[in-house]
Amino acid sequence: MTTTEKKLSAARGGFTLVELLLVIAILGVLAAGVVMNFGGVAGDARANATRDSIRSIETAAAAYEVRVGRYPNSVDELKSSADGMRPLLDPKKPTQDGWGNEFQLRVVDGGFLEIRSAGADGQMNTSDDIVNRGK
Repeated sequence: MTTTEKKLSAARGGFTLVELLLVIAILGVLAAGVVMNFGGVAGDARANATRDSIRSIETAAAAYEVRVGRYPNSVDELKSSADGMRPLLDPKKPTQDGWGNEFQLRVVDGGFLEIRSAGADGQMNTSDDIVNRGK
């Protein structure tokens, strides 16, 4: 190989600065797209877990109503043993929504039990609350 051929092969062996910057820019755009598409997944998972917890509380509250003759005033009543009977919810498991807030139970018009989660903002009675009303 001559000296000129060595210089040509050495010049072609690497990437230019422009090529490297272009690849980095493309990777940045792709990464931003991934973050935008999957950013809401955690919130959806928390909302779904909260809905599942509400269904469990609703089932336990219905059993409590059969046992005692009234709906419970709080989730804690479902976790305690009444009249020597086993608790309807496991007292060792936390009963919080997906954001770490306590559930609110109350009897509303018509004798319906309302189970409410404060949602992502942690404030009750706002637009992001997750609410279930069952009989």
